[in-house]
Parts: sequence; structure tokens; C-alpha cells
Amino acid sequence: MKTVTKSVLKAKMLAYFREVEETGEELIVLNYNKPVLRISPYKEKKTFDDIFGAYQDKMTYSEPLETGTQEEWGELA
Repeated sequence: MKTVTKSVLKAKMLAYFREVEETGEELIVLNYNKPVLRISPYKEKKTFDDIFGAYQDKMTYSEPLETGTQEEWGELA
């Protein structure tokens, strides 16, 4: 992860923004050698259909979805 001080970022902000866009790598902004900001590229959130749409009508359920799994899995926390 690349780091930059506030003063350097102020002077070259557009160049750093372009770099984050092009590389997809986050940029950490420092103030007195302490991280204070994280600049990262914006990522569109995927919808349920985007993730599972390919599996629609290809799955079958052997029991009701409301059926608990605590006995099968036990306590997780």
C-alpha cells in the first residue's frame, strides 16, 4: 500500500487520484506519520442477481429454508 503525506497529496492530488484509478491500489494519507485517510477506487456493489443469477432454476431445496441448522452446525460463536 502506498502512503503519502497530506502536504504532498495537496500539491499533486490529481496525479495521485489518477494513479489510484489506474492501478486500483489504495492510497494511505499520513498526518505526522500517522495514517488518517484511505483513498480507494470506487467499486460498484453487485446485486444478488449479479452474483447468483447464473444458478437460478438450477438448485433444489430438500427442506424448508426456515429449518434451523444449529443441531447440524452447533454453536458458531
